Amino acid sequence: MQSQDNLIIQIASPAHASYAEYICSLYAESAKERGTGIAERKPDYVKAKILKGDAVVAMDGDQIAGFCYIETWSHGQYVANSGLIIAPAYRRRGLARRIKQQVFALSRDKYPSAKVFGITTSLAVMRINSDLGYKPVTFSELTQDDAFWNGCKSCPNFDILNRNQRKICLCTAMLAPSKEESMALDLSDQIVVKTPQ
Repeated sequence: MQSQDNLIIQIASPAHASYAEYICSLYAESAKERGTGIAERKPDYVKAKILKGDAVVAMDGDQIAGFCYIETWSHGQYVANSGLIIAPAYRRRGLARRIKQQVFALSRDKYPSAKVFGITTSLAVMRINSDLGYKPVTFSELTQDDAFWNGCKSCPNFDILNRNQRKICLCTAMLAPSKEESMALDLSDQIVVKTPQ
């Protein structure tokens, strides 16, 4: 749990389930403002993520300031941090970065063998992802799970994705190694080979 500016960023608990409808209204408002690339979410889906402990919430007292959740794909081989949203009054304070850091850590702790990926049209999210170790990739390196791509149906750019056989769209695909892969890389960096003298 992190606290700054009276905001508490924490793993969502059942006590936060009542905010699901409000969170979905934030998605809808943001999609209208941006006019691009935000898939619709239903309150029951958001509530299920909260109840499973697969979400991170930023609270200012009893007010939701921001939210993000985890989705798993391809039988746990991939995990995505989805639905990052910040309430308008809390934007431009670095809150998105702090939520993303916490949900990224939660993803890797809960699903250590899963690669972490995301697709986004947001430059700010791309910057945050880069700082966390994500790299831009082609869509072919992401999950090919139909259920994931069906989630794009409510996005206004879905026809572009379909026309291009799910190979390209307006979103940028980004991928980070799993926690296990990162630990193996860190370990290999520490191995020192001594040569005989």
